[in-house]
Amino acid sequence: MAMKSMNEIVVVIPTYNERGNIERMAELVLGQPLPLSLLIVDDGSPDGTGEIADAMAAADDRIQVMHREGKLGLGTAYIAGFRYALARGAQYCCEIDADFSHNPDDLPRLVEAARQSDVAIGSRYVKGGGCENWSTFRWMISRGGNLYTKLVARTKTVDTTAGFRCYSRRALEAIDLDRVDARGYAFQIEMTYVAEALGFKVVEVPIIFTDRVGGESKMDSNIFWEGLKVVWGLRAKYRDLTRAQ
Repeated sequence: MAMKSMNEIVVVIPTYNERGNIERMAELVLGQPLPLSLLIVDDGSPDGTGEIADAMAAADDRIQVMHREGKLGLGTAYIAGFRYALARGAQYCCEIDADFSHNPDDLPRLVEAARQSDVAIGSRYVKGGGCENWSTFRWMISRGGNLYTKLVARTKTVDTTAGFRCYSRRALEAIDLDRVDARGYAFQIEMTYVAEALGFKVVEVPIIFTDRVGGESKMDSNIFWEGLKVVWGLRAKYRDLTRAQ
C-alpha cells in the first residue's frame, strides 16, 4: 500500500489515557485556518484512547494514528511522530498537549512565527505569557527549572521546558534525532539546546498555559530528576556543536 501523504503542517499529539480529551482536542486543532494534518501517537493507552483515535482517523483523512507498545516516554513519542510526518511531506511539525493546557487557537500565531524563523515556542515566561490555575509551588518548580537551564546550559530561550512548539522541516532535518535521548519533559530542553547550538533562530510566542482540567498529570519525580541530569550534561554532550559555531 502506498504511503499516505500529509498536509504541509502536521500537529503531533502524544497520548496516554486521554479518552476524555482527544476528540474535542482534535476537533479544535483541525478547525484552525491552516493546511493541517493531525498525527496522534498513542502509547498503548489502556483507557481506549487509541481506539477512539482510530475511529476518528477512519472518519477524517486529515487524521493519522501511530500505535506504540506501552508507555515509552514523551520524547520518543515526538521523535517517532516527527519522523513519520517528515516522511509524508510535512514542512512544519507542531507539538501540543492533549489535555488543553495549550490553546489550539494559538496554533496560527505559532506557525506564522516558525515561518519567519526556524523554531517557534509557545512561551509562558515572556511578556504577554502566563499560567492559569497553577499552584505557587508548581509555578516555582517550572520557573526554577527554566532558570537552572539558562544558568547551567546557557540557553538564550526563556521557556525551554515549553511543550507547545512548531519546528520547520529544515530544523528537524538538521537535528540528529538519534542523539536526542531525553524521554520526559527534558526532551524539550534538549531540543531547544540543540536548535540553538546549530544556529537556528528560535523565537518565543507568548501564550497562556492552563493546567489540565481532565485526566491525570504525567509529571512525576523521575521526570523531574531526569531534567536536572540532562541539563547538567548538555554542554559536554554537544561540545562538538558548540565548537563548530
